[in-house]
Amino acid sequence: MSNGDIAVIGRDATTETINRLPEGVSIAADERLVIIPRSMAAAAKLDLPDA
Repeated sequence: MSNGDIAVIGRDATTETINRLPEGVSIAADERLVIIPRSMAAAAKLDLPDA
């Protein structure tokens, strides 16, 4: 995004994974757990700056 934030497109898996999150991990009411296919993440790597 123009302000430096990163937006993602993925499959909303919040409902099916909410009860399987590791201890101490939570999802806020205004958040969703999104699954990004590995192939998409690998393709996007070229567009992300190194930290």
